[in-house]
Amino acid sequence: MPNRKTAVVITEHHIIHSVCLKRDVKVDCYLPDKVAAKKEVSLLLINDGQDLVTMHFQHILKRLYDRNAIQPVFCVGLHCGHDRKNEYATAKILDYMNRGAKAALHDQFVFEELLPLLRKAYPLYDFIEKSYAGFSLGGLSALDIVWNYPYEFTKVGVFSGSLWWRDKDQYAPDFDESKNRIMHRQVKEGKYSAWLKFFFEVGTQDETADRNNNGIIDAIDDTISLIEELKIKGYKDDDIAYLELQDGRHDVPTWARAFPAFLEWGWGR
Repeated sequence: MPNRKTAVVITEHHIIHSVCLKRDVKVDCYLPDKVAAKKEVSLLLINDGQDLVTMHFQHILKRLYDRNAIQPVFCVGLHCGHDRKNEYATAKILDYMNRGAKAALHDQFVFEELLPLLRKAYPLYDFIEKSYAGFSLGGLSALDIVWNYPYEFTKVGVFSGSLWWRDKDQYAPDFDESKNRIMHRQVKEGKYSAWLKFFFEVGTQDETADRNNNGIIDAIDDTISLIEELKIKGYKDDDIAYLELQDGRHDVPTWARAFPAFLEWGWGR
Protein backbone atom coordinates (compact mmCIF):
# COMPACT_ATOMS: atom_id res chain seq x y z
CA MET A 1 0.00 0.00 0.00
CA PRO A 2 1.56 3.37 -0.98
CA ASN A 3 2.50 5.81 1.74
CA ARG A 4 0.18 8.75 2.04
CA LYS A 5 1.96 12.00 1.25
CA THR A 6 2.13 14.31 4.24
CA ALA A 7 1.70 18.05 4.02
CA VAL A 8 4.54 20.52 4.12
CA VAL A 9 4.03 23.90 5.77
CA ILE A 10 6.37 26.51 4.38
CA THR A 11 7.33 29.38 6.68
CA GLU A 12 8.64 32.59 5.17
CA HIS A 13 9.77 35.65 7.10
CA HIS A 14 9.55 39.33 6.22
CA ILE A 15 10.60 42.55 7.88
CA ILE A 16 8.38 45.53 7.09
CA HIS A 17 9.89 48.93 7.76
CA SER A 18 6.64 50.53 8.88
CA VAL A 19 6.24 54.24 8.31
CA CYS A 20 2.93 54.15 10.21
CA LEU A 21 4.30 52.54 13.36
CA LYS A 22 7.83 53.94 13.05
CA ARG A 23 9.36 50.53 13.70
CA ASP A 24 10.30 47.32 11.97
CA VAL A 25 7.52 44.74 12.04
CA LYS A 26 8.46 41.09 11.76
CA VAL A 27 5.91 39.05 9.81
CA ASP A 28 5.83 35.26 9.46
CA CYS A 29 3.88 33.68 6.60
CA TYR A 30 2.72 30.07 6.94
CA LEU A 31 1.60 28.51 3.68
CA PRO A 32 1.03 24.86 2.86
CA ASP A 33 2.64 23.41 -0.24
CA LYS A 34 -0.88 22.72 -1.54
CA VAL A 35 -1.37 26.46 -1.91
CA ALA A 36 1.21 26.48 -4.70
CA ALA A 37 -1.33 24.84 -6.99
CA LYS A 38 -4.29 26.81 -5.72
CA LYS A 39 -4.60 30.44 -6.72
CA GLU A 40 -7.63 31.24 -4.57
CA VAL A 41 -6.95 30.94 -0.84
CA SER A 42 -8.21 32.34 2.46
CA LEU A 43 -6.02 34.82 4.32
CA LEU A 44 -5.80 34.77 8.12
CA LEU A 45 -3.96 37.58 9.91
CA ILE A 46 -2.88 36.86 13.49
CA ASN A 47 -1.68 39.39 16.05
CA ASP A 48 1.16 38.40 18.41
CA GLY A 49 2.93 36.31 15.81
CA GLN A 50 5.71 35.65 18.33
CA ASP A 51 3.24 33.44 20.22
CA LEU A 52 2.78 31.35 17.07
CA VAL A 53 6.52 30.69 17.08
CA THR A 54 6.34 29.60 20.73
CA MET A 55 3.48 27.16 20.05
CA HIS A 56 5.20 25.73 16.93
CA PHE A 57 2.29 26.83 14.78
CA GLN A 58 3.61 25.14 11.65
CA HIS A 59 3.19 21.76 13.37
CA ILE A 60 -0.39 22.59 14.34
CA LEU A 61 -1.14 23.38 10.71
CA LYS A 62 0.69 20.30 9.45
CA ARG A 63 -1.32 17.95 11.66
CA LEU A 64 -4.57 19.46 10.38
CA TYR A 65 -3.44 19.25 6.75
CA ASP A 66 -2.28 15.66 7.21
CA ARG A 67 -5.81 14.77 8.39
CA ASN A 68 -7.27 16.77 5.51
CA ALA A 69 -9.24 18.56 8.23
CA ILE A 70 -9.03 22.08 6.83
CA GLN A 71 -8.79 23.84 3.52
CA PRO A 72 -5.51 25.62 2.75
CA VAL A 73 -5.23 28.86 4.72
CA PHE A 74 -2.53 31.48 4.17
CA CYS A 75 -1.69 32.42 7.78
CA VAL A 76 0.29 35.55 8.64
CA GLY A 77 1.66 36.21 12.13
CA LEU A 78 2.41 39.83 13.05
CA HIS A 79 5.01 40.12 15.81
CA CYS A 80 4.14 42.76 18.38
CA GLY A 81 6.34 45.71 19.29
CA HIS A 82 7.49 46.99 22.66
CA ASP A 83 4.55 49.44 22.79
CA ARG A 84 1.98 46.65 22.51
CA LYS A 85 -0.58 48.23 24.88
CA ASN A 86 -0.83 51.26 22.63
CA GLU A 87 -0.81 49.41 19.29
CA TYR A 88 -3.17 46.55 20.24
CA ALA A 89 -6.31 48.20 21.52
CA THR A 90 -9.47 49.91 20.30
CA ALA A 91 -8.62 52.44 17.62
CA LYS A 92 -11.46 54.90 18.11
CA ILE A 93 -11.56 55.03 21.92
CA LEU A 94 -8.69 55.19 24.42
CA ASP A 95 -8.98 53.26 27.65
CA TYR A 96 -9.17 54.99 31.04
CA MET A 97 -5.35 55.12 31.24
CA ASN A 98 -5.16 56.62 27.73
CA ARG A 99 -3.79 53.39 26.30
CA GLY A 100 -4.44 52.62 22.66
CA ALA A 101 -2.93 55.79 21.25
CA LYS A 102 -1.31 53.88 18.36
CA ALA A 103 -4.16 51.48 17.59
CA ALA A 104 -5.34 53.56 14.63
CA LEU A 105 -1.77 53.51 13.32
CA HIS A 106 -1.76 49.73 13.68
CA ASP A 107 -4.93 49.59 11.58
CA GLN A 108 -3.27 51.83 9.02
CA PHE A 109 -0.23 49.54 8.98
CA VAL A 110 -2.43 46.52 8.24
CA PHE A 111 -4.27 48.09 5.32
CA GLU A 112 -1.60 50.36 3.82
CA GLU A 113 1.60 48.40 4.42
CA LEU A 114 0.98 44.75 5.33
CA LEU A 115 -1.69 43.81 2.80
CA PRO A 116 0.10 45.55 -0.11
CA LEU A 117 3.32 43.71 0.80
CA LEU A 118 1.52 40.36 0.83
CA ARG A 119 -0.05 41.04 -2.55
CA LYS A 120 3.32 42.06 -3.97
CA ALA A 121 5.27 39.19 -2.42
CA TYR A 122 2.66 36.56 -3.36
CA PRO A 123 1.14 37.81 -6.64
CA LEU A 124 -0.11 34.37 -7.67
CA TYR A 125 -2.61 34.19 -4.83
CA ASP A 126 -6.05 35.70 -4.83
CA PHE A 127 -7.27 36.13 -1.27
CA ILE A 128 -10.92 35.15 -1.58
CA GLU A 129 -11.61 36.17 2.03
CA LYS A 130 -9.75 37.74 4.92
CA SER A 131 -10.05 36.94 8.61
CA TYR A 132 -8.27 38.12 11.74
CA ALA A 133 -7.33 36.54 15.08
CA GLY A 134 -5.36 37.37 18.18
CA PHE A 135 -4.55 36.55 21.77
CA SER A 136 -5.42 38.62 24.85
CA LEU A 137 -5.00 42.30 23.92
CA GLY A 138 -4.18 41.14 20.39
CA GLY A 139 -7.58 39.44 20.34
CA LEU A 140 -9.27 42.68 21.32
CA SER A 141 -7.38 44.41 18.51
CA ALA A 142 -8.44 41.77 15.98
CA LEU A 143 -12.08 42.09 16.99
CA ASP A 144 -11.90 45.89 16.93
CA ILE A 145 -10.48 45.86 13.39
CA VAL A 146 -13.00 43.34 12.03
CA TRP A 147 -15.92 45.13 13.67
CA ASN A 148 -14.90 48.52 12.31
CA TYR A 149 -13.92 47.27 8.83
CA PRO A 150 -16.59 44.61 8.24
CA TYR A 151 -16.43 44.80 4.45
CA GLU A 152 -12.79 43.68 4.59
CA PHE A 153 -13.31 40.52 6.67
CA THR A 154 -15.49 37.47 7.17
CA LYS A 155 -14.35 35.93 10.48
CA VAL A 156 -12.56 36.80 13.70
CA GLY A 157 -10.93 34.62 16.37
CA VAL A 158 -10.55 36.01 19.89
CA PHE A 159 -8.47 33.96 22.35
CA SER A 160 -8.63 35.11 25.99
CA GLY A 161 -9.62 38.51 24.63
CA SER A 162 -9.10 41.62 26.76
CA LEU A 163 -12.80 42.38 26.55
CA TRP A 164 -12.67 44.13 29.93
CA TRP A 165 -11.01 47.08 28.11
CA ARG A 166 -12.83 50.09 29.50
CA ASP A 167 -12.86 53.88 29.35
CA LYS A 168 -13.43 54.34 33.07
CA ASP A 169 -11.67 52.89 36.10
CA GLN A 170 -13.74 50.05 37.56
CA TYR A 171 -13.30 51.58 41.01
CA ALA A 172 -14.78 54.91 39.95
CA PRO A 173 -18.11 55.52 41.75
CA ASP A 174 -19.96 55.93 38.47
CA PHE A 175 -18.40 52.94 36.67
CA ASP A 176 -21.03 51.00 34.75
CA GLU A 177 -19.82 47.90 32.96
CA SER A 178 -22.80 48.03 30.58
CA LYS A 179 -21.56 51.41 29.34
CA ASN A 180 -17.83 51.58 30.03
CA ARG A 181 -16.57 48.36 28.41
CA ILE A 182 -15.40 49.76 25.09
CA MET A 183 -15.88 46.76 22.79
CA HIS A 184 -19.31 46.01 24.20
CA ARG A 185 -20.38 49.59 23.54
CA GLN A 186 -19.03 49.50 20.01
CA VAL A 187 -21.12 46.41 19.28
CA LYS A 188 -24.18 47.95 20.91
CA GLU A 189 -23.83 51.18 18.90
CA GLY A 190 -22.53 49.59 15.68
CA LYS A 191 -24.17 48.14 12.59
CA TYR A 192 -25.10 44.55 11.86
CA SER A 193 -23.02 42.91 9.12
CA ALA A 194 -24.74 39.64 8.26
CA TRP A 195 -21.66 37.86 6.87
CA LEU A 196 -19.43 38.18 9.94
CA LYS A 197 -18.65 35.11 12.06
CA PHE A 198 -17.13 35.14 15.55
CA PHE A 199 -15.04 32.61 17.50
CA PHE A 200 -14.28 33.15 21.19
CA GLU A 201 -12.05 31.08 23.46
CA VAL A 202 -11.64 31.55 27.19
CA GLY A 203 -10.14 29.35 29.92
CA THR A 204 -11.67 28.68 33.32
CA GLN A 205 -8.34 29.70 34.86
CA ASP A 206 -7.75 32.70 32.61
CA GLU A 207 -7.74 34.85 35.74
CA THR A 208 -9.23 35.01 39.25
CA ALA A 209 -10.77 38.51 39.18
CA ASP A 210 -14.54 38.76 39.64
CA ARG A 211 -15.35 42.45 39.24
CA ASN A 212 -19.09 42.21 39.92
CA ASN A 213 -18.87 39.40 42.52
CA ASN A 214 -21.22 37.11 40.61
CA GLY A 215 -19.06 34.01 41.02
CA ILE A 216 -17.85 34.06 37.39
CA ILE A 217 -14.37 35.24 36.50
CA ASP A 218 -14.27 38.41 34.45
CA ALA A 219 -12.67 36.75 31.41
CA ILE A 220 -15.71 34.48 31.02
CA ASP A 221 -18.22 37.11 32.10
CA ASP A 222 -16.94 39.72 29.63
CA THR A 223 -16.88 37.20 26.79
CA ILE A 224 -20.37 35.85 27.40
CA SER A 225 -21.83 39.34 27.76
CA LEU A 226 -20.22 40.41 24.49
CA ILE A 227 -21.77 37.39 22.80
CA GLU A 228 -25.11 38.48 24.24
CA GLU A 229 -24.60 41.94 22.69
CA LEU A 230 -23.86 40.31 19.33
CA LYS A 231 -27.07 38.30 19.56
CA ILE A 232 -29.06 41.41 20.44
CA LYS A 233 -27.53 43.00 17.36
CA GLY A 234 -28.90 40.15 15.24
CA TYR A 235 -26.25 37.43 15.10
CA LYS A 236 -27.44 33.85 15.52
CA ASP A 237 -25.94 30.84 17.26
CA ASP A 238 -24.57 29.65 13.92
CA ASP A 239 -22.61 32.90 13.61
CA ILE A 240 -20.84 32.54 16.95
CA ALA A 241 -18.63 29.83 18.43
CA TYR A 242 -17.72 29.80 22.12
CA LEU A 243 -15.02 27.49 23.45
CA GLU A 244 -14.54 27.36 27.22
CA LEU A 245 -11.48 25.29 28.11
CA GLN A 246 -11.52 23.64 31.51
CA ASP A 247 -8.22 24.43 33.27
CA GLY A 248 -7.36 26.75 30.36
CA ARG A 249 -5.07 29.59 31.34
CA HIS A 250 -4.04 32.95 29.95
CA ASP A 251 -1.03 31.48 28.19
CA VAL A 252 0.36 30.19 24.92
CA PRO A 253 -0.09 26.45 25.66
CA THR A 254 -3.83 27.03 26.20
CA TRP A 255 -4.15 29.01 22.97
CA ALA A 256 -2.24 26.26 21.15
CA ARG A 257 -4.85 23.78 22.40
CA ALA A 258 -7.67 26.00 21.15
CA PHE A 259 -6.31 27.04 17.75
CA PRO A 260 -7.08 23.78 15.90
CA ALA A 261 -10.73 24.12 16.91
CA PHE A 262 -10.77 27.65 15.51
CA LEU A 263 -9.23 26.56 12.23
CA GLU A 264 -11.63 23.62 11.84
CA TRP A 265 -14.56 25.91 12.71
CA GLY A 266 -13.56 28.47 10.11
CA TRP A 267 -12.03 26.39 7.32
CA GLY A 268 -13.01 22.80 8.02
CA ARG A 269 -13.71 20.47 5.16
